[in-house]
Amino acid sequence: MGRLCFPKCSLFRAMWFLQIVLGGLVIIVSVSSLFRFYTAGFFLREEDICRHFYGFKENEIGFDVKALSERIEEVLSKMNSLQGKLESVVQEMEKKKNKMEKSSISKLEYKRFLEEEVIQPLYGAHIALRQIRLPRVEGVSKSTVTEDPLINFFIVEEIRKYITPKVNRVGKINIYGTGKIYNTVGHACVLMKKELEEYMNYDVGSYCKDDWNLAQRLMINGCDPLPRRRCLTRASKLYQKPYAINESLWRMPDDRNVRWSNYLCRNFTCLSSKNPRRGYSKCTGCFEMDKEKVKWISNGSIPVDFSVIDVLAVKPGEIKIGLDYGVGTGTFAARMREHNVTIVSTALNLGAPFNEMIALRGLVPLYATLNQRLPFFDNTMDLIHTSGFLDGWIDFAINGLHLV
Repeated sequence: MGRLCFPKCSLFRAMWFLQIVLGGLVIIVSVSSLFRFYTAGFFLREEDICRHFYGFKENEIGFDVKALSERIEEVLSKMNSLQGKLESVVQEMEKKKNKMEKSSISKLEYKRFLEEEVIQPLYGAHIALRQIRLPRVEGVSKSTVTEDPLINFFIVEEIRKYITPKVNRVGKINIYGTGKIYNTVGHACVLMKKELEEYMNYDVGSYCKDDWNLAQRLMINGCDPLPRRRCLTRASKLYQKPYAINESLWRMPDDRNVRWSNYLCRNFTCLSSKNPRRGYSKCTGCFEMDKEKVKWISNGSIPVDFSVIDVLAVKPGEIKIGLDYGVGTGTFAARMREHNVTIVSTALNLGAPFNEMIALRGLVPLYATLNQRLPFFDNTMDLIHTSGFLDGWIDFAINGLHLV
């Protein structure tokens, strides 16, 4: 009987102990919060009290008080929820006391209960409490309070680690003349907090989730650049050796070299313009090599259509690098490559694997949106080609193509 009672007695003692610990933590946090008000009432004059609580604006002191308050409320809510759950379990066990005396709790069930119902919620509250960043007071005379931007806004630990400035080792100045490295995120990430936290909720060091479509949705809606993730990028499980460069330019790649899970189609044949359920509407014939092979070879019937030879003849021997800005599979870059001109092609996977197609053809894909500045210095491109971007729908003030 002593052995049968051991798990039940241990469970009762553990649950009562946890309730006492959680109650003590709640009291400590509450007392520390009230201490600020009591000290203000005893040691400050009436006008100083008003200034103490209401005199400073958030933008003057550089500290997001609202975000900090929300973080503390979140921790208190988690601790209160855990305590309520433990109390309800204890009450339920008291009601079924007679039945429990006749039965025994296995060590596996006891372990599962502690891990799922106690340890995980307590760990979550502990991490949330540790992640609260208080502002640093810089200087004694000025007493300027500064806080790293957005630290207390996001909840997921990986986002907070990413946006935290990285101080150089040994406190030295780096080659750029700065003492810290600030990782950048798009300002619209604040408006898409839920989606960004879902994207950054992953296991460090393991394989990333197959959620590139979520990342692309964030980028298109202004959360660009995205935070970097510390996980392993997934590749096709059936990856095959790609074709050599002398035949890859004008040959359809192997279907097995693409991850098709987030597309309607499951092979390149399905992406034909004749298929109404191909899953995309931009550049409908781009995945048909018989149509792509004849592009820019000769002048078309439209006066604004030029062949590649005519374009290169404008500046003979001077056009060496360029940019193809639009939606496509890299055919313009492939045509220019035949004339020893290097073209970087931008593309988004708008319903079809445009980036994978460009890379498998042996060309350079640039996964970029219109939201960010192009990663090229001013006046470094000899040629810019675009399709679908300069037909009137985009504001000229944000395209930035005239700069590169």
